[in-house]
Amino acid sequence: MEENAWIWILKLLGRLHPLIVHFPIGLLVVALFLEALTLNKKRPGLREGICWMVYLGALFAVLSAGLGWLLGTYDDYSGELLQNHRNLGIATAVLSAITALVLQKTRTGKISNYLPYRSTLTLSVISLTVTGHLGASLTHGEDFLASALPGNTEVYDDSKGVALLAQLGQLDTISETQLDDLNMEVRAIIAHNCYQCHSENKQKGELVLENKRGVFKGGKSGEIIVAGNPEKSELYRRISLSPDDDDVMPKKGKVLKNNEIALIKLWIKKGAHWSDRALKIFPEAELSLSKPALPEATGEAHPVDKFMAVYFKKKDIDWPESVDDKTFLRRAYLDIVGLLPEPVVLDRFESDKNPNKRNKLIDTLLNDDQNYTQNWLSFWNDLLRNDYSGTGFITGGRKQITDWLYKSLLENKPYNAMIKELINPSLESEGFIKGIQWRGLVNSSQRTEMQAAQNIGQSLMGVNVKCASCHNSFVSNLTLEQTYGFASIFADSVMELNRCDIPLGKMAEVNFLYPELGSVDADNVQERLWQLSEIIVKPENGRLYRTIANRIWQRLLGRGIIEPVDTMDNTPWDSDLLDWLAADLIDSNYDLKQLIRTIMTSKTYQLPTVNYENLEEIKSAKYVFKGPVIRRMSAEQFSDAVSQIVSPLFYAAAYNPFGESLSANRIWHREIKFDRDVLPEPGKRYFRHKFTLADKEIIQAKALISVDHSYVLYLNSQKVGRGSNWRKVDKLDVAEFLIPGENTIAIEGTNEGNIANPAGVLFAMKINQRDSLETLLQSAEDEGWKSTDVRPANAWIQSEFDDGQWKSTKNYGSKDWDMLLNFTFEDNVSPFARASLVRQHPFMKALGRPSRENVTTTRDDRATLLQALELTNGAYFNQVLEEGAIQWLEEYHGNSETIVETLYAKSLGRKPTAKEKDIMLGALGNNPTKESVEDLFWATLLTPEFQFIY
Repeated sequence: MEENAWIWILKLLGRLHPLIVHFPIGLLVVALFLEALTLNKKRPGLREGICWMVYLGALFAVLSAGLGWLLGTYDDYSGELLQNHRNLGIATAVLSAITALVLQKTRTGKISNYLPYRSTLTLSVISLTVTGHLGASLTHGEDFLASALPGNTEVYDDSKGVALLAQLGQLDTISETQLDDLNMEVRAIIAHNCYQCHSENKQKGELVLENKRGVFKGGKSGEIIVAGNPEKSELYRRISLSPDDDDVMPKKGKVLKNNEIALIKLWIKKGAHWSDRALKIFPEAELSLSKPALPEATGEAHPVDKFMAVYFKKKDIDWPESVDDKTFLRRAYLDIVGLLPEPVVLDRFESDKNPNKRNKLIDTLLNDDQNYTQNWLSFWNDLLRNDYSGTGFITGGRKQITDWLYKSLLENKPYNAMIKELINPSLESEGFIKGIQWRGLVNSSQRTEMQAAQNIGQSLMGVNVKCASCHNSFVSNLTLEQTYGFASIFADSVMELNRCDIPLGKMAEVNFLYPELGSVDADNVQERLWQLSEIIVKPENGRLYRTIANRIWQRLLGRGIIEPVDTMDNTPWDSDLLDWLAADLIDSNYDLKQLIRTIMTSKTYQLPTVNYENLEEIKSAKYVFKGPVIRRMSAEQFSDAVSQIVSPLFYAAAYNPFGESLSANRIWHREIKFDRDVLPEPGKRYFRHKFTLADKEIIQAKALISVDHSYVLYLNSQKVGRGSNWRKVDKLDVAEFLIPGENTIAIEGTNEGNIANPAGVLFAMKINQRDSLETLLQSAEDEGWKSTDVRPANAWIQSEFDDGQWKSTKNYGSKDWDMLLNFTFEDNVSPFARASLVRQHPFMKALGRPSRENVTTTRDDRATLLQALELTNGAYFNQVLEEGAIQWLEEYHGNSETIVETLYAKSLGRKPTAKEKDIMLGALGNNPTKESVEDLFWATLLTPEFQFIY
């Protein structure tokens, strides 16, 4: 047989690869699923079928790898992506064969259990999945999956090309600038239609169209362009064929439009000029920023409303009436301080006749620095990937910036100063650019230097750097080379470019994404950080200030002027409004509170909310602003509202903004096993401490105590108090139990549970005596505390008891317990810890608070099944409702009518309707029980009227 006959046979066999490859995919994946059903020796009847699936899957995997090798060798495929797919395909075939062999040995008893077989089967399926993804990238393009994601469905706008064709088609001679424009438009057409098959990664027919060298070199069949002669150019011939022709390009039914073909023909006819300008495939927002003039003669006084008047007129929309006082008050409170207004505040506000009362309220709330900070802290924690616990903290590979961030918000630090301190950080703010030092081997796109580039790009500049960390971006104009240049700013050594984690042998050159703002070219990291911090905050960097203005608008009105808020190259629905807000932020000395005030004092912010039928209407590029979007309370806002109304959800915080006047460390009986300290075992432990007071009259004495898990407290043989809720602090007046001279504290502490677990006594006492004498005792700071795990005689609470055999207690620190904010002798402390200060909790996680391992710029407002289950059956939430019901029954003396009216006033800001009142009173009855009050709480807190911000 002739040689060329063998070639077509091998090529034919190779083209069977796409058919055969689906067999191992289906067989091995189903085999793994069925194998999972047999765990713990269940369903033994499945074993025979699983074995045949594994054997056949391995056979077809080997066959697919062989046919794939033929397809890649004898057909028009080449490039790095092909090589990666081929290598992983061979690896999958080998793993599958090993899996079949191990399974056979297991069945014959040569291997004692199924663990090795199950491990290799799992690895085979993982390898198969990655190989399949690379195969799909070869067939459909590397952006095949990513392009379907929201915000990535970019459609090429050919309007510019149509206009250019109409302009240049009539001219005999074309200027250099016009030739550049023509070439850039042709390259954009090629990029949107041809890169999927003809890129550096996938060189089908050995043809590369993403650079000048590849275009003019041609492919396997020779040159594709003859400058000045379209008819003799293979490129033009192929794109102008009939859509049904086998040789037409592009294939897959995505042929070019007539105007695109004509533009390419014109380009070749005019000499196929290649411009030195960088190709911008995707739309890119202008970097510079200028403040638009305010529209005139709009009839509106507020700057925002002036722009909106023009917008509404253009869209033929009449100004809606502003919301009533109750709706505005609740919206403003939740947006600025994250709390519900008290009923007395609402009554006072509604009765106020001052026409400027809404502006005054906004100023009052913005001046409530602590509550403003504790509300907006969640927004900034999400944006800057800051948290109190989680991945990286245990190993020291992550550092929080909470103290710096809290103080920055508290003092309303100028935005440009905040950015400079984040990029050129102190020890307090360096956690942002340090990122997370992952344990073990990580891919090159997750190096800490790359994380810094990704986080700054996304959080501060509204650009997706993450996609371009692995390859040239599919969603923006960023290249792999630009991204590595940006990441090199944060690296103390030269970085080698990696495409999809494969080294390219090319070293990155340090560079900022927007070099027109200035160069970053110092020799060391510290100087480069200083340079970057100076140029990124320049007023000329409109992108920085548009991004934060857009984020604040989205936070307050539910939808950004640009969406998604991380894609600032998208078209705004009102560019003048966005530019004015960004420029006004700069003019106000970068005052973030002033930006919030500007938006909230507008009539636009105070419009009624709009309920869109589906999320796509809000995210659509055709979105039309008609008013704020209805928003669901955040996890933190909902938690704080429950704490305000019912009972505290959280007593302890991971961060105490007021500082620690008292030590938060706890003591417990020291327990040693195998010559080392271990966690306390369950059971009772006994503690004693003696102290001496001066011979002066005791005027006042207070004790603070919290014991994990419960306690009984004695002073000088007298029982003072007991408690079983270690999440809160008991405050006790103890002056009557103390005497001048020697005194004895005795505590019986109980550690609950079935296994060893953290336990601790947190105790402090302050005694005031005549002549301004003050004594402060703290369990973790004072020596002389002793303990035993053996039940002592009854006399152990007496001063005379001999505790010489007792051991000194151990200071267990505070890492197992958060800081109880009311562990203080001050009286004006909040009865609950704000949720923004609390480390991640299962309750808030269910309500949508993110883990913050990644930058989070928006949270999903949609209700989930997990939320519904947590709010209806969650043990933690039900415990809080139970505690609240007990408190309410005591406070309101079991009066059903008072309970109903108070609950409606506190939660909904109104009185119940007659129908609502009858239903609620019918449910409570004349003698309400704890359970009926819990049901009343539950029914009210789950209503849309409570959970949504209207």
